[in-house]
Amino acid sequence: MTDTAHFDNPPTTHPLVVRGDLGTPPGRWLWLVKWVLAIPHYIVLFFLWIAFLVVTVIAFFAILFTGRYPRSLFDFAVGVLRWNWRVSFYSYGVLGTDRYPPFTLGDVPDYPAGLQLSYPETLSRGLVLVKWWLLAIPHYLVLAAFSGGAYFAVRSTQYDDRPDAIGVIGALLLIVGFGLLFTGRYLPGVFDFVMGIQRWVLRVGCYTALLTDVYPPFRLDQGGSEPSTPPPAPRGPDFVAASQEAQPATGPEPGRETFG
Repeated sequence: MTDTAHFDNPPTTHPLVVRGDLGTPPGRWLWLVKWVLAIPHYIVLFFLWIAFLVVTVIAFFAILFTGRYPRSLFDFAVGVLRWNWRVSFYSYGVLGTDRYPPFTLGDVPDYPAGLQLSYPETLSRGLVLVKWWLLAIPHYLVLAAFSGGAYFAVRSTQYDDRPDAIGVIGALLLIVGFGLLFTGRYLPGVFDFVMGIQRWVLRVGCYTALLTDVYPPFRLDQGGSEPSTPPPAPRGPDFVAASQEAQPATGPEPGRETFG
């Protein structure tokens, strides 16, 4: 299940890359029945998440004793996250596309939603004991404020994609749905905001699921693609002066006379 595909995105500062392309706006009415259309995925994901939890427990002890997440288990766990993200993007996590999600753990580069996570060669044995509950508490509180306590308690790592959301995202997507129904357009700005929240949730989910030691940033990275790496630091006056000194002097060369 090892995945070597790459997204056409600039490099990011976080190992998790979450992509969502709005492209052609979804249809006016299909969002009303997506809960029915997605039922086959919900059934499969139910069993996949059970396996995901088992894999996480095994990985917990593997990291505790060896400092490594077994690669085959890592690929499976990322595949579950990837599958769930596509279903969430299609259904009531984003309502970002009408293209039906594929039934696969692997990456599908031409699908409007994608997820990629860099494999960590080593993981901290000590952090594995506390990061999934203690260290993540600040993020739980912030995301609960964004999404609503009941919503986040159920889907803190996207385990459940049923349309039972309470809070900001649920309200926004309800507005999006009615906007599609009456105007055929996805409300400007809402997509970027929802993507920012979902990206934050997925980063926290990967951290608490022991898939990375990179602490999630307290940052709402909005938009369909990951933010690029920060630009290089401004160059100070010393660098500018040195650059000017290194430039060749203009004018006639020494020892050469000029004639008018």
